[in-house]
Amino acid sequence: MARLYLLVIVLGVLGGVGFGAWKYYSDTQQRIQTLAENNAKLETALETSEASINTLQAQAEQTAKLTVELTSALQRAEQYGDNLRKRLRQLDLNADALSNPKDLEGRMNGATAKLWREIMGETGNTSGSSSALPQWLQQDAGSGNQNSNPSAADNSTDSSQTQTN
Repeated sequence: MARLYLLVIVLGVLGGVGFGAWKYYSDTQQRIQTLAENNAKLETALETSEASINTLQAQAEQTAKLTVELTSALQRAEQYGDNLRKRLRQLDLNADALSNPKDLEGRMNGATAKLWREIMGETGNTSGSSSALPQWLQQDAGSGNQNSNPSAADNSTDSSQTQTN
């Protein structure tokens, strides 16, 4: 009978060890599967992150390039504004207006019409007709210098060369 008890104890121990081994194996396989899924997710996240970094770097380079271009354009615009201010300081518009107001009005309207046509051309309106000008730029016949025709020989807006009568 002692052998029977010993056999039952040995079988119980072996059964417990076998059950524990099976449980360990099942748990390990489940962990391996979970880790493999997590690894796939992390690889996808890494690829997305690297793509985002590359996109951000390209955008940063493009932004730097555009910033340089805009800075250059700003400097040119500021220089142009400085030149205009210098030219306006050199002009004596009050004396011109008092001596020959019709001529000054014509020159101003002609220069404004030329500028207006340039703006219209740069924004895609190439009709070029005088009806494209606003009503306030369309002059009546006989009012000052009518030189707002873009095909005229000299349509310069250089006001430093004033005409005197």
